[in-house]
Amino acid sequence: MRLRNALPALTASVVLAATATACGSGGGGTAVDSATQELKGQTLTVAAVWSGTEQENFKKVLDAFTAKTGATVSYTSTGDNLSTVVGSKIEGGDPMDVVMVAQPGVIKQFAEKGWLAPLSSAVTDAAKKDYASIWSSLGTVDGTQYGLYFKAADKSTIWYSPTAFQNAGVQPPATFDDLLKVGRTLSDSGTPAFSVGGQAGWTLTDWFENVYLSQAGPELYDKLTRHEIPWTDPSVLKALTTLGKVFGDRQLVVGGGQGALQTDFPTSVQDVFGAQPKAAMTHEGDFVGGVIASELKKQVGTDAKVFPFPAVDGGKAPVMGAGDAAVVLKGAKHPEAAQKFVEFLAGPEAATVWAKAGGFISPNKAVDPSVYPDDTTRQFAKSVIDAADTFRFDMSDQAPAAFGGTAGQGEWKDLQDFLANPSDVHGAAARLEADAAKAYKG
Repeated sequence: MRLRNALPALTASVVLAATATACGSGGGGTAVDSATQELKGQTLTVAAVWSGTEQENFKKVLDAFTAKTGATVSYTSTGDNLSTVVGSKIEGGDPMDVVMVAQPGVIKQFAEKGWLAPLSSAVTDAAKKDYASIWSSLGTVDGTQYGLYFKAADKSTIWYSPTAFQNAGVQPPATFDDLLKVGRTLSDSGTPAFSVGGQAGWTLTDWFENVYLSQAGPELYDKLTRHEIPWTDPSVLKALTTLGKVFGDRQLVVGGGQGALQTDFPTSVQDVFGAQPKAAMTHEGDFVGGVIASELKKQVGTDAKVFPFPAVDGGKAPVMGAGDAAVVLKGAKHPEAAQKFVEFLAGPEAATVWAKAGGFISPNKAVDPSVYPDDTTRQFAKSVIDAADTFRFDMSDQAPAAFGGTAGQGEWKDLQDFLANPSDVHGAAARLEADAAKAYKG
């Protein structure tokens, strides 16, 4: 199971519930031009992994498209089996019109199978105008753009308890070395620094990717993502050594490595913001805010705050994340309506609908920051926009699933083994390289 799709399975109805009430029960509060109705009488089929509150908020976007164009939109939630569902519909001669795809690797897979239609010039022109080029690159295969990234996620964030920081007399750090110092001060004050959800291997890939992106830089990050350099490269050994300074210090991690391996993602958040706090910080993406507010009934921005993942060894602070892209299936029954829908998603109007509803950030720089419902979400959106072409997509989501996205094997398992024994840097790198070589060859 891929990282992006693992989260909704854990917190299907809570990830966005924190801010879902921000727009009331209407269609998202954005004005639409209902005069054209150019697609009246056409029915568009759209599929995505989203369920629960995410599905409700995306349907507000669909309703806005209907009001603007007259097209009727039918939505299907595929759950985590998106590729299987899409494939079976294509083989049955009944493809959807538009599918929202999370991983660039899946877009590549679909394109290579001949399942995708190139996006229209209206879409690609809009992307060139209002998006950093990295987002178009992520949706491009062999020089043709098939995917338009509509929704983004910021995963270079560390959530913390303001109470724990105040009690220890510390401030959010700007560098990784300062993070270690702050962590030890917190531990000395009686609150261990981090709760690490090591029971899920994807949380560990995020730790590694943020350290590696800042320390090694975007160029080597891209090369490692494509397996153009081995996992035994000196840059990887250096990043693992740096990461081991956290994982190998029982003063910094609740329960040490073995305890972290028994901690799932929701528990790592609860350890910081639950009724009986066990740690001061947890590292994960912007979606943590929804869990804090909905499940733990804490106020984001007051009871729970966030700071950017700090810069490592003089590098730039990393901005790494994920997202969801719209693709048009070849053989779609309404190809014109499908392209018009993706064109709608490419503009600020559609993004504004979901942004007002909450639990959403857009990679579109034309979206007015004021439409986001709170300062914390605005902070995430600004981080992604300001990063521009230095933004990097989650490395494990771009790898073959056998290496970067399957529980109990590949990178997930290798980093869990490293969490248990952080001193074995060379052994961890050798295992990562062996598994990567096998998966990329296959």
